[in-house]
Amino acid sequence: MFTKSQLHLAKTFIKIYYRDRQSLAFSLMFPLIFTGIFLFSGGEPDPTDIGLVNQSQNELSIRFVELVKEKDIFAVTEGSEADLREQLIKGDLTALIIIPIDFNQSNTGRLRLLLDASQVRQVDAIRDSLDSLLLSIERELRDTQPLFKLELEDVKARPQRYIDFLLPGILAYMLMNLCIAGSGYNLVEYRRRGILKRLFVTPIKPKDFIISIVLARMFIVIIQLSVILALAIGLLKINVLGGLYSLFGVIVLGAFIFLCIGFFLGSLAKTQEAIRPIALLFTLPQLILSGIFFPISSLPMLIQPLAQALPLSVIASSMRAIANDGASLFAIHFNLIGIVAWMFVSFFIATKFFDWQKVAS
Repeated sequence: MFTKSQLHLAKTFIKIYYRDRQSLAFSLMFPLIFTGIFLFSGGEPDPTDIGLVNQSQNELSIRFVELVKEKDIFAVTEGSEADLREQLIKGDLTALIIIPIDFNQSNTGRLRLLLDASQVRQVDAIRDSLDSLLLSIERELRDTQPLFKLELEDVKARPQRYIDFLLPGILAYMLMNLCIAGSGYNLVEYRRRGILKRLFVTPIKPKDFIISIVLARMFIVIIQLSVILALAIGLLKINVLGGLYSLFGVIVLGAFIFLCIGFFLGSLAKTQEAIRPIALLFTLPQLILSGIFFPISSLPMLIQPLAQALPLSVIASSMRAIANDGASLFAIHFNLIGIVAWMFVSFFIATKFFDWQKVAS
């Protein structure tokens, strides 16, 4: 499958990497730091800070305040309207609920809701929760039961935390960054140190060089992500429903894609100063559009097809389907087609634009 020269050159690149003590120390410490951040943060979204002013102080308003405090999504601060309004303006509170003096059984819905405009995304969630509380109070007062009752049945029979959803996307983003740094940045570094100039006079072809460094960096990246995944499973109790073989299959295929793209970016950049903005121009939009922290469906409809076609979106969606939904590698049909397509495209542009003459000059 691989020639002897390709395997020998891959071993050489691995030795070069592990002789760099600074890079080796960083690659070992980074997974520990990354996992520690999620370990101490818990990976769960914080409750929304809201203020609550009860101007009525009757039995109905007191019951409403109790129900609001019971909601886990809210962190309630009680006080006067003037003090809480000042906290809202400063940004210490996301919303302020004011219960008026005339809050009574015949006037249950007249609440004042003041919001911080910078937190406008949370308006719907806060409003829905308040509507639900008002409906609960109304049923208590009228001693009535709801006409319909929804029974939730979890067919997956498992709890899913936010960190379970987040980790596959974070792993995909780390995979992209590690691969681009390992190919694009290394290409510029090898050019600076004269390694490419010496390789240019040998019988090695561009594809042999690319395959060799892809094998070397893929070996290193798999070790790094394996450490993170092991710590996540052991310390954060991450649930990986799909097989690890399928998960690592996506990691290997994704590493090939991003390493080849890194070669393309490294070929465009002729200096160390140029590779950083070029790489950032490629990685930053994908961090925003690829559904790492929020679903792609929340983006405008016009952007969604483009976002779903990005290489990071394809890899992150595949890893999430395997880790969270228990899918196998060959069961992710649409994403697998995208992965194969990007493998051909990335390898083509990596070899097409790899010009020895320009690199050697």
